[in-house]
Amino acid sequence: MAAAAPRHQRAKGGCALRFTHARGDTRLAHLDQSSPMRILFPTPEPGEMPLAALVNTAGGLAGGDEVTIDVMLDASARATLSTPAAEKIYRSLGPETRIATRLEAGPGALLEWIPQETILFEGARLARRIEVSIAADATLVMAEMLVFGRRAREERFASGSLSDSWRVSRDGRLLWADGLALGPAPVVQIDRPFGLGGAEALATLLLALPKDSLAARDMLREAGMPATIPRPGLVLLRWLGAATALRESIGAAIRQVRRDVLGLPAVLPRLWTC
Repeated sequence: MAAAAPRHQRAKGGCALRFTHARGDTRLAHLDQSSPMRILFPTPEPGEMPLAALVNTAGGLAGGDEVTIDVMLDASARATLSTPAAEKIYRSLGPETRIATRLEAGPGALLEWIPQETILFEGARLARRIEVSIAADATLVMAEMLVFGRRAREERFASGSLSDSWRVSRDGRLLWADGLALGPAPVVQIDRPFGLGGAEALATLLLALPKDSLAARDMLREAGMPATIPRPGLVLLRWLGAATALRESIGAAIRQVRRDVLGLPAVLPRLWTC
């Protein structure tokens, strides 16, 4: 009798952190983490906000893995959250990989959520939900990028599934809702002319401002960025195309937003360039 195939040891863990504003600066107030997630705090460059690096110590996520991420910024706190590398979603033998992210920004807070890309391997099954709650006068910069397969290996996201849901609320009222569902043959939807047009990757940048968003949109458009206003107080940028080009585009847009809208140095976290 043939030996049974080895079973994947499922990972169920996550991380939670809270920043507070005290003595004129943003400080870490709470940290909780469990495998496979760990949070590191690289020393920020002069003039930069505190940086939290979300590290997956397993190197990637497989079917059946479940990760929860909770981030809270108290009133007037300012922080950047990113990742030191792309997140990899491996082929599943059946169960979904589940990622639940909850972000909250209090009055006057500034939250940058700019992880590097998520790569969906052939056969991956990802269910991801991102829920964001921000105060009436808080500011949010939120960027995500999905890569469909590994083109360097001539691999496409031909089978598997993706359920990706965003919900952003301001002052308790829904501000933005977005969702993408692919599968069970994702490549069919990806290749449709009125689907994703055969794109290798999809990138999104959402900017939620407590003030009029027209000026921010116009500045981004003048710089050649595809900025639109889906509703007052929101600026949306979205790209489809080759992964390398999209990574450059979203990086350029983040730098532009930091300089022209937020008054911060026009740089990406060192995590993006190491």
